[in-house]
Amino acid sequence: MSQKGKLTPIGAAAKKAGISRQSLQYYLMVGLLEPTKITPTGRRLFDEKGIERIKLIKKLNDSGYPLRAIRELFLQGRTKLTPPKRLRRPDLKGSKQ
Repeated sequence: MSQKGKLTPIGAAAKKAGISRQSLQYYLMVGLLEPTKITPTGRRLFDEKGIERIKLIKKLNDSGYPLRAIRELFLQGRTKLTPPKRLRRPDLKGSKQ
C-alpha cells in the first residue's frame, strides 16, 4: 500500500488527532464518524481524511459545540463551520494596547 493510502489504527489515529483513544471510541459509538476500514479481526483503521474529521470534531467541541449538535450538522452535510459568535476569539490584529 502506498504511503498516501496508509491506514492508521485507532490508538495512533487518536494520538494524531490530539484526543484520547476513549474519546475516539465514544465518537464512533455515538455516530460522529466511521472507521475507513474494519479488518476481519475487528480492528478499526482510519485514513488521513478520517483523522482530519476527528480533528474537526475536537475543534468544534472545544469551541463550544456539543457532540450532539456536531453530529446533527454532519448529518445535514455541513462540515465547514465556524464556532458560535459568543465563543470566537476576538480579532487582535486591529487592537492597540
